Parts: sequence; structure tokens; C-alpha cells
Amino acid sequence: MDVTGQVAAVTGGAGGIGRAIARRLVENGCRVVVSDLDTGRIAEVVDELESIAPGRIAGHVGDCADEADLARLLADAERRFGPVELFVANAGIGPGAGLDAPDAEWTAALEVNVLAHVRAARLLLPGWLERGRGHFVVTASAAGLLTQIGSPTYSVTKHAAVGFAEWLSVTYGDRGIGVSCLCPMGVDTAMLRGEPSAGGSGSDTGTGAGSGTGADAGALSQALRAVTGAGRVLDPLDVADALLDGLRDERFLVLPHPEVLEFYRRKGADYDRWLAGMRRYQQSLA
Repeated sequence: MDVTGQVAAVTGGAGGIGRAIARRLVENGCRVVVSDLDTGRIAEVVDELESIAPGRIAGHVGDCADEADLARLLADAERRFGPVELFVANAGIGPGAGLDAPDAEWTAALEVNVLAHVRAARLLLPGWLERGRGHFVVTASAAGLLTQIGSPTYSVTKHAAVGFAEWLSVTYGDRGIGVSCLCPMGVDTAMLRGEPSAGGSGSDTGTGAGSGTGADAGALSQALRAVTGAGRVLDPLDVADALLDGLRDERFLVLPHPEVLEFYRRKGADYDRWLAGMRRYQQSLA
């Protein structure tokens, strides 16, 4: 896929991976609308990228999990640049408490990490199928292929995000619809540093670990250490570069940390051995 001249929308675009993806897209000739809940940070992103690509960047304040807000985002993008051809479902909520996580935390994670993708696809697919083209990117996580020590909410919802991306590809891949699933490990974002998202749900995605609603300090600390101890912590722009490479090659699975593929193979080859190894790793973090 050549992104030059494409119209893209990026949710969670005020910081972290989303901001980096938006930057790389405009640098490569894309017209981009970045969406987030944080008005001030969206303005900063637009100012920064306008200096790089005048007239090819716009901001939208909205909640990625709200279908009406998503519809307004797509309508705003079409009014400014044309129909969205590349949608990056990037906004996310990071790990929070362990098994004691309240239902409200589960609901928030499911809304932003899963249902936001479903609602966006529901709005986009009719037009894409009519035109015979479109590309949907899900920012999931290595946690969606492996697991997230310390956070069931993050692990479960990121597995669901990967599953939904797979389903989209299987169902619509022969009808001109591309799907990519971005699955990094640790990325140097506010989420990885355990800082709360500045704009609330869906504001900032880094994948790896971060702040969830009412997060238990012990579980969150363990989740953070599990990620930073598992491999390199990448700069968000490195992740954006990996995604651009994946889009050019029209790859489904985009792994900024290549070692995740080997971990995933080991998991599939001997699940019980992999689980035992993960338990040992968890004990080392206690």
C-alpha cells in the first residue's frame, strides 16, 4: 500500500504511538486527521505537523469509543480531505488492577480497546466495500499474542483486538479491504511510564503497560516491570516506521519487536511449557 495521497484518521493521536504514526504519515504524503479527547495536545500535534506538511493535517476532539463521535470524525475528515481510506484505531487504555479490577475498569478497557474498533469498522466498511478499497489498522500489543502479566483487563482486551483484526481480514480481505495488526512490546510513552492519560479514555496509547482506572499499584508496577524486562523499549517513531513498512508490504502482523514472533512460535509449539515459563518470569518480578 502506498500511503501517498491517502486520507487517514488516527485515534489516540495526541501522544505516544498515535502522534508518531500521524507524523510519519504526513511525512510520506498522507492527509491526516488526528483524534483525541485532549483539546490542548491535539492543537500541539496539529501545529507541529502543519509546519511539516502545510494543509495536510487537521485535529478532531472526540471519544474513539463513542459511535457518534466516530461518525463526526469520519465526516470531518471527508469534508476536509475526502473519504478516509486508512483508519488507524490506535487509542487504548493500558493495564490496571489484577483480578480485583472493578467492573467499571473492565468496561472501560473493552469499550476503548475493542468496541471502538468494531464501531469504526461498522461505519467504514460500507463505503470501503462500495469503492473496493480501504485499510484498517488495529494497534493491539504483544500482549494480544502472548499475555500481560499483572493485568487481565489489558491481556484479554488486546487478545480480543487481535481477534477482531483477524476476523476483518478473513471476512473482507478478498474484497479489497486490507487489515494490519500492530503488536509492539514496550514503547517509551506516558503509558509505559505509568502516567495517567491526559485526556481520559482513549487519549494515549503506547502499548506495554500503563495507567488504568483505579489501577492497583502492585499490579501496575508488576505489569510495567514485565514489559521493560522483556526486551528493548522503543521510541514511538520506531513503531511508526515499522507500521509504514508493514503497510507498504501489506502485511497483517506488524511486529516492531521481531523477537515477539519467536515468543509466539514457542507458545504455539508447546503451550504448557510456555505457560510454565511465563509463571517463572512472573515469580522473578515479585
